[in-house]
Amino acid sequence: SGYMDENELSYKIRGAIFKVYNELGPGLLESVYEAALCYQLRKEDLKVDNQVKVNVVFDGQILPVDYRIDILVDDKVIIELKSVETLLPVHHKQLLTYLKLTKKKLGLLVNFNSDDITQSIIRKVNRL
Repeated sequence: SGYMDENELSYKIRGAIFKVYNELGPGLLESVYEAALCYQLRKEDLKVDNQVKVNVVFDGQILPVDYRIDILVDDKVIIELKSVETLLPVHHKQLLTYLKLTKKKLGLLVNFNSDDITQSIIRKVNRL
């Protein structure tokens, strides 16, 4: 696939999210949506990494913690998947923190446990 910026990627990712949601519906485990979304994005020739380890540095040291990004697309866009009753402020903050830690610009927070998936894809932009 040729070079795509964050906006083009986010358009393709949204399409893949709709496809997964329309086929599987709400109420399944996050891991199911993650597997399906990774499959769909790879099928569209995107570079997809999942459960990507994030280093957390404090006082110049990498801390022995295990933080993982759900999905990273083309090394540019972070996708955090949830399957919860309600997205909480902490979920939004977590994604912004991941963006800062990885120096990425765009993240998508998605709650698959929703009656209206269009209202449940939230863009987060990291002002680098």
